[in-house]
Amino acid sequence: MTDYTDEEKATLRSAAFGAMMLVSAADPGFFAMFKESMAGAKALAAAPADLRELLKSGGMPPVPKGSPAEVETAVLAQLQQAVAILQAKAPQDLDGYKAVIVAACDHVANASKGVAESETAAIAKVKGAIGAA
Repeated sequence: MTDYTDEEKATLRSAAFGAMMLVSAADPGFFAMFKESMAGAKALAAAPADLRELLKSGGMPPVPKGSPAEVETAVLAQLQQAVAILQAKAPQDLDGYKAVIVAACDHVANASKGVAESETAAIAKVKGAIGAA
């Protein structure tokens, strides 16, 4: 497993959870939030072993604070930082990380009442931030 600093680990984890949060918040609903959280967690649990260990260590990362626009900006910046960390330290894990993020976002969007346009737009922003097609 790649040796990451605590700060790098926090960025990789916060970015992953933040991406799911952006998609969930794009079409809010009290009960939907629980379904979406479970769907996202299952997607993260299916990650390759090294990434799965990294993502599940340390509990739930802190949620960015601020207006919806500020939160979105912070999460997208974290996703870009996560990609830069992986490019520098573990390029062999980059595609797997991107795939896990996209799969988790897709699972979150599909967890409750189908996929809303706002969720599709949030997923597109996440994909743009990580450079996924």
